[in-house]
Amino acid sequence: MNEAAEPLSRFPIIHTTDIDEAREAVSGVYLPHQLVRASAGPMEMVLNACGDRDVTIGYLTYHAETTLHMPAPEDFYHLNLTTAGQTSGAREDRVNADTTAGESGLLLMPDRDCSVKWSADAEQLILRFSRTKLENHASDLLGLNIGEPVEFNFGVDLTTARGRSLLASAEFMATEMNRVGGISDNPLIVDQLESFIMSNLLLAVPNTHSETLATPAPTVSLGRLKPVVNFMEANADEAITPAELARAGHMSIRTLHASFQQVLQTTPMDYLRRIRMERIRAELISNSDPDLKITDLAARWGFYHPSRFAARYRETYGELPSETILRHR
Repeated sequence: MNEAAEPLSRFPIIHTTDIDEAREAVSGVYLPHQLVRASAGPMEMVLNACGDRDVTIGYLTYHAETTLHMPAPEDFYHLNLTTAGQTSGAREDRVNADTTAGESGLLLMPDRDCSVKWSADAEQLILRFSRTKLENHASDLLGLNIGEPVEFNFGVDLTTARGRSLLASAEFMATEMNRVGGISDNPLIVDQLESFIMSNLLLAVPNTHSETLATPAPTVSLGRLKPVVNFMEANADEAITPAELARAGHMSIRTLHASFQQVLQTTPMDYLRRIRMERIRAELISNSDPDLKITDLAARWGFYHPSRFAARYRETYGELPSETILRHR
């Protein structure tokens, strides 16, 4: 992959031919490990990465046959998605898994040592999730108190519908984080995308909760949804996640979504967007500022794509936002 096409090129960590520098860089971003070269030939390692302690996304390649010996990450899960070449993983409990570009990956558990051999042309998108982040998300999704690691399969099948969605969501995040003026400066959108990827992970990779996730979620009545709607109304100008809405209604995220679909024929986030759209319209109608920028107003209420916002507004109210201002001057 040429440099111009490298994922996350806006967030370079290191580009080196030195094996010690390569090991130190990956140890600093992901986890301590031993890095072994298969031969004495040239190596050109590239690591780009961004994120924080809870979620990190990065692109890694060595351009050489290498093996990484890694101790148990303890506080983290690592999702390694092979996007070029092949890798071969071996876990301490004698579970093995091979990966092929675009078809498979590996899930490194917090409590397992493992080794991964890379082909010379191997490239990966690697997402690291803290145990707190992923297990809290699983708890919110299931409505359970999860106090131990979620036991995932070592191998990740990316050829299933869920697997393709997982890979696509990770690639989308890498692309959008790399876009100048994109989502990287918007914590609300980044948090929502991280939640989407974690949900995809829990649905795509067989784990201790797969059976529960495969069963239809229970639903609640309109009355039980009232606290959720009240929370939306009171906090529409804040960054709200599905997990917060579920907690406001004392239900799982799955029950939240199933109930909104059954009772209100919409999703929780679409319902929230309706509320925010109403707030925008009210401000446009009462506006007395001749210098008001519609794009700034829309962004303040969570609509960051001007053309999409204008189209949604016109679909909802039969006119463009600018026409609303003109009609109420």
